[in-house]
This record gives sequence, C-alpha cells and structure tokens, in this order.
Amino acid sequence: MIFNKHTARKTAEVLLQVNAIKLSPKEPFTWASGWKSPIYCDNRIILSFPPIRNYVRETMAKQIEKQYGKPDAIAGVATGAIGIGMLVAEYMGLPFIYVRPDAKGHGRKNQIEGFIEKGQNVVVVEDLISTGKSSLNAVNALRDAGINVKGMIAIFTYGFDVAKQNFEKDNVLLQSLGNYESLLEQALQTKYITEDQLKTLSDWNTNPSEWNGI
Repeated sequence: MIFNKHTARKTAEVLLQVNAIKLSPKEPFTWASGWKSPIYCDNRIILSFPPIRNYVRETMAKQIEKQYGKPDAIAGVATGAIGIGMLVAEYMGLPFIYVRPDAKGHGRKNQIEGFIEKGQNVVVVEDLISTGKSSLNAVNALRDAGINVKGMIAIFTYGFDVAKQNFEKDNVLLQSLGNYESLLEQALQTKYITEDQLKTLSDWNTNPSEWNGI
C-alpha cells in the first residue's frame, strides 16, 4: 500500500531519473529466481545521489512518524536496506540495527546486528518488495528475539498478489513510497515508455512467474 499518489509519482520520477529502475520490455532481464522481467530495480543506486537519498530519507522518516509513531529503533533488512535504513534512523535520531538473512556461522553468530532490548518497538525499512519472503524473514527474526515490529516501510513495491498474501498471513503492515502502477503512469507521461510497451509491462505484472517476454 502506498501512502499517497503524489509521493508514489515523485518516487517513480526520482528512481527513473538515476536509473535505479530500468524498464526494458523488448530485452527482458532475468532475475535470480529465474523469472523473466521487463523491469529491474536496484535502489542502492540512490545512495550515490545526495538529493535523491535525502528525499527518500526525509519522506520515509515523516511517513514512519505519521503511520507508526516514533519507534525505539529502525531496523534495516540486509543488505539492500542497510544504507537507507541508517540514514532514516539518523534523521529521526534513533538507534539503528539490521537483520541478516541468516545468523552468522562464526563469532557471536548474530542474525540481528546492533543493540536492541526485548520488548522494544521497531519499524523495518526495506528497499524493494517483490514476493516479500526475504523481508518477512527479517520480521520473523526480530519477533523471535522478542522485538515488537510495528510495521514495514519500503522504497518500492511491485504490488504482486503473492506479496500481499504473504504480508497479510504474517500480520505485517506494509507501506511503500512507490509502487508499480504509479511507476508506469509516470513513465508513460514522461514518454519513457510507449502505449504498446505499457501493455507489455502491465501484462507482466499480472502474472510475473509465467511471463516469458513479448
């Protein structure tokens, strides 16, 4: 769920501006999952552009306070959301922790890095939501450690039905600055894509696991 259309369109604008999102209907990308996709999103790129990262940082921080109130800490999902999560925590004057996909196999064998106490409240920051599995893995690690997860905020979500189902099943409130629908609207308006390409991109989003290109 996005906060509002204006924020979603602005987020799409800045992500396209720095090529954090690339749309290529004619030459699809292949994801790690094996899915063919006409879109590739790498939001870590925004860290290299101060005005863009500041926009994301400040917008996220304001939306966190509006939606969830001020938590005890901000938690980032490793590795993609560590950078932006830390910036959000700094802006809000809050402690920062991050969650690995799995516990380390050596040393202290931590999965959660940083200091936080049982019973404290966190909001989880994520850079991108596809199916939601890795994001929810972080949420469940925090819950298993006795941490209260108030919700999650992401930079961008594809809006897949499977993600919505996964978040509902795990009872996690997800908010996002931008989403796929608003991205396509912005891309069409600025002539980044054509009407024909819009149809291809919309078809992919309806059934991404079975889509094989044009």
